[in-house]
Amino acid sequence: MEKDKPRSNCGVVAVFGNPDASRLAYLALYALQHRGQESAGIVSGDGTKVYRYTGEGLVADIFSQQRIFDDLPGHFAIGHNRYSTTGSSSLRNVQPLLVTHNNGFFAIGHNGNLTNSGDLRERLEDEGSLFQTTTDTEVVCHLIARSRKKSMPEKIVEALQQLQGAYSLVMLTQDRIYAARDPHGVRPLCLGKNENAYFVVSETCALDLLRAESLCDVAPGELLEISSEGLRRWRISEPKPRYACIFEFIYFARPDSRIFEENVDKVRRKIGKTLALESPVDADIVISVPDSSNTAALGYARRTDMKFELGLIRNHYVGRTFIRPKQEMRDFAVRVKFNPVKGVLKDRRIVVVEDSIVRGTTLKQLVSLIRLAGAKEIHVRVSSPPILSPCFYGMDFPSSSELIAHRLSVPEIREFLECDSLAYLSEKGLLESVPHEMGGYCTACFSGNYPIPIERNIGKYQHE
Repeated sequence: MEKDKPRSNCGVVAVFGNPDASRLAYLALYALQHRGQESAGIVSGDGTKVYRYTGEGLVADIFSQQRIFDDLPGHFAIGHNRYSTTGSSSLRNVQPLLVTHNNGFFAIGHNGNLTNSGDLRERLEDEGSLFQTTTDTEVVCHLIARSRKKSMPEKIVEALQQLQGAYSLVMLTQDRIYAARDPHGVRPLCLGKNENAYFVVSETCALDLLRAESLCDVAPGELLEISSEGLRRWRISEPKPRYACIFEFIYFARPDSRIFEENVDKVRRKIGKTLALESPVDADIVISVPDSSNTAALGYARRTDMKFELGLIRNHYVGRTFIRPKQEMRDFAVRVKFNPVKGVLKDRRIVVVEDSIVRGTTLKQLVSLIRLAGAKEIHVRVSSPPILSPCFYGMDFPSSSELIAHRLSVPEIREFLECDSLAYLSEKGLLESVPHEMGGYCTACFSGNYPIPIERNIGKYQHE
């Protein structure tokens, strides 16, 4: 069932200036768990040595014993949790990566996807580089190690200037941390501080947990250096058009976060209201598919003056290793995760607000469950446009042939879902619902227009 939702990219965190840096990095990763659930890792440093611990699974399961943090000493650290978008889902690709080169130790964690990593990798291999992983992040390590610039910031800048695509990076050396964001600002990255430490995190919800103040976004095309001497800023490139991932507002980011200089909750409510204006329906109640569409459903209900109800209850305790019954049930994965509230749904006309449809199989089964609970009518409203194209900037969307909207028209999708009506938010309505003060957005998954160049062999090193 997981494959029927867009899979997020990754979460990154950096901490500097606290003797419990690895524990704080763990807490930040815990808050960013929604951004990656395949693996996680932390690298810490004390000024003389660096220490690394990684594993596959959820953050709380990997860092489950106190002794782990005893083995991650130091006053600075970086952390990463991961969904695989480039490279296989295996232990060798778990980040942060840690390498040793002639300038000492270097660790890196990456949120995003490099669209020219295959070409860069082939060039580096032709020049003698040996790769230990299949992730595009390792390309950055090799570029930095081969740089002839004198200082580490200059080496990093020179390496990043060769990259195309999306990246929000945290990096760690012998005595300091770095953070960088690609010149188009595709993925979120923000800077925070409390009285003891600096923090760099993918979303501000991690700063809230750490009781740190959000200072600002890391600017697109900016490199931060944080050390005992304080904070320094470096420019990677001249300003370029911003192409922030609009799906961060629709689905990926937590509603209590602030990304791209705006509150996610506020944007999602506006998206829901716009959807209601575009596609109203005569019904009794509005329900969401919890939890990611809750806020958009509230916006839809508010605009239509319909009552928002909890019509589906989600089981939050279904792990990745849940064992299904021996007698396989076709819809068991959905039924164990969602259960309809019959007293709410029976004999009512229902508006079901969903944030997106990828393959449609999960939503089809949910419609069936709601129908069996006694709903009189089921009207599906989707708070994003139809997903027509895969993403190459850090989201694990399936290939075009697996996207239901690429194969079927909206009426055909409605027939597949077996609902009474179906409507998507228009791309125009979506763009009118998000803030534009800071620049534009990438909408490639809806439009097929990719704003950042994509290499000829983009898929060669993906999912190996």
